[in-house]
Amino acid sequence: MTIAYIAESAGVSIPTVSKVLNGRSGVSDETRARVESLIHEYGYRKPPKSRSNLVELVFRELEHMWSVEIIRGVERVVRRNRVGLLVSAFGLADAEGGAIGDTVGRRPHAVLSVAQLSEAEREQLTAKGIPFVVFDPVDELPDGVPFVGATNWRGGQSATRHLVELGHRRIAMVSGPDHDFCRARLSGYVSALAEAGLPLDPGLVVKTQLSREDGYLAARELLSRPDRPTAVFTANDMQAVGVYQAARELGLRIPHDLSVVGFDDVPPVAWMDPPLTTVHQPLAEMATAATELALALGRGEAVPQVGLEIVTTLTVRESTAPPKEE
Repeated sequence: MTIAYIAESAGVSIPTVSKVLNGRSGVSDETRARVESLIHEYGYRKPPKSRSNLVELVFRELEHMWSVEIIRGVERVVRRNRVGLLVSAFGLADAEGGAIGDTVGRRPHAVLSVAQLSEAEREQLTAKGIPFVVFDPVDELPDGVPFVGATNWRGGQSATRHLVELGHRRIAMVSGPDHDFCRARLSGYVSALAEAGLPLDPGLVVKTQLSREDGYLAARELLSRPDRPTAVFTANDMQAVGVYQAARELGLRIPHDLSVVGFDDVPPVAWMDPPLTTVHQPLAEMATAATELALALGRGEAVPQVGLEIVTTLTVRESTAPPKEE
């Protein structure tokens, strides 16, 4: 069935049928009704547009330092596969309309979304036959939604174990918002304390945002106590930068007076003074795996699993040491 046949049957031009199919104006109500009736009678469907040779990498925000590592990992794979890369950014406020609609309209080969895709966004992509992969999801996803994340629980456990093995007993944690990956890092911290036979002191856990400013405020409060902690584990590296600032303002030396461990291992933390001990989240490797998965889905290939977790490791530098003897 073709547009030309419908046009001939309705006694109208092909452009008129095209206007009806695309919901455009310039067609009388009577003609529109006649054409729509024939479309329904013949069961005509617009042929799907072919997807472009393009992977679209969508960020909710491009402010974080680790964005560069993600782009580097994605670019490595698309270049090898001779696929184009488009980087776009839109906030959660756009979820109801514009931005994802623009992405759908571009019909990329696949979409790689950093942090999250709402249910409505996933449905729009699925309806248009555009495969997608969620990179480092902040919340639990329904079964079958493709994703690539990291072993956050193991990372939190290894960071805390390291501090315990150095001899620390009052270990604080500056945790993050109530997202799955933050809860997993906190759970790893709790598990390592229990494994060492150390009680969990709720007063040593501060939940805040994943920013330098919030890490600073949390550390000021923790380190101003008479029984201050001898070590602090943070949910990300930016919070750790804030801990450094608070410690110095209070006259504390790292690691002589306070040990600090971060999470992510973004490149600049190796240049801090002293260089930061942190959990290495292999962002470039995760991005590589996510892109390869997205391309495979875009080619219609069967994949062994749609959910992947890449192992985190502890990178020990100079911000941790045994606690000072009183």
